[in-house]
Amino acid sequence: MRALSPFLNCVVAAGLVFGLSQPVLAQTEAADDLLALLAEPNLPNWEKVEQQIYSEWAKSGSPAADLLLRRGREALEAEEFVLAIEHLTAVIDHTPDFAEAYNMRATAFFHVGQYGPSMSDIQQTLRLNPSHFGAMTGLGAIMEATGDDARALLAFQAASAIHPHDPDLKTAIERLEAKVSGTTL
Repeated sequence: MRALSPFLNCVVAAGLVFGLSQPVLAQTEAADDLLALLAEPNLPNWEKVEQQIYSEWAKSGSPAADLLLRRGREALEAEEFVLAIEHLTAVIDHTPDFAEAYNMRATAFFHVGQYGPSMSDIQQTLRLNPSHFGAMTGLGAIMEATGDDARALLAFQAASAIHPHDPDLKTAIERLEAKVSGTTL
C-alpha cells in the first residue's frame, strides 16, 4: 500500500477525530516550500526550518493582529494563560481566518485544563491549515490526556508525517504504539 502524503495524513487524522469536511487552506508559498524542506529525511537544521514555518504561519496580514498575536505569545511564555486567551481572542475577533491565533489560543486553553475549548480551536486551526503539525501535536496531547490513546497515536503519527524530525513526536508514537498494541516498553 502506498503511503499517504504528509498533507493527506494530517487531513485523514483530523477527519477521523473531528469529522472535518473541506479544509480552508490559506498557506503561503514560502510555508509550503519550508514544509517540503522539513519533510526531507536528512535535515540537520530542522529546528531552524521549524521556526521559519512558525514565523510564516504567524503572519496575519494585519499589523494590529500581529501585535495582538505577539502579546498573546508573550503571555503564553510568561505562563499568564488567561491574559493570553484574552489577547488571542481579540486576534480571532479581528482576523477570524488566522489559523495560528486559534492554535495559540488552543495551547492557552490546554494549559488551564479547558480541553473542550482547546479542541474547538484545534479543529478550527486544522480547518484553516491542515498542515499545522503543532495543532496535530496538541490534538494528540489532549487525546492522550483524556485516555484516548488510539486517536492520540493517529494525531501524533499525522504530525510526524509532516514533521519527521521532532524527537518528542517519535517518543510519543513509540509510547502509544506500545500501549495501543498492549505491549510494554
